[in-house]
Amino acid sequence: MYPTLIPESFLKREADHISGFAPELARVESLFGERLPDPLVLRPTSEALIYADWKKTIRTEADLPILINQWGNVFRVERRTRPLLRTFEFHWQEGHTAHATEREAREETLRMLDEYARFMRGTLAIPVVPGRKTEMEKFAGASETYTVEAMMQDGKALQSATSHFFGSRFASSFGIQYHTPSNDIRPVHTTSWGMSTRVMVRS
Repeated sequence: MYPTLIPESFLKREADHISGFAPELARVESLFGERLPDPLVLRPTSEALIYADWKKTIRTEADLPILINQWGNVFRVERRTRPLLRTFEFHWQEGHTAHATEREAREETLRMLDEYARFMRGTLAIPVVPGRKTEMEKFAGASETYTVEAMMQDGKALQSATSHFFGSRFASSFGIQYHTPSNDIRPVHTTSWGMSTRVMVRS
């Protein structure tokens, strides 16, 4: 389990990521009565924290792939909250993976999309529609975002789980590289995916 409070500078390493989450951040600016040089934020998602860790642990192709799965709470400031749909703090399952090749990362992204759809339909008995988010709707910092959507009684679609392909964007921002057997240096390719307690609205 990764910490709840993370340095804001971690989020700022990927420009689109911080731009997307900046309005939703809750910040801790002082401790013991003194201002922090690098404010802490309540974690809105875990990519930045995990990638800072991977920067220190990934060295060679033998270290890949990495697959992390965790349950935890994340925090996003909402101007208008709605029970289970939009809340300041919510509990979710999130996964993060790092791969040597783009092909492997893409396969993982779509594998998890299929897994969420299978779980929703087969275990929760919720009919869902898998698909790809538009450029405006994709996750902050992602190259591509895929989703499984459930239809609500009012005719609106409810995003129930997502799977994101990042390519090497975050790897480049955080300097995550590995040595191949021929001693070439290459960036890793990453994904993340998640599902929150929001699915309770439809189950």
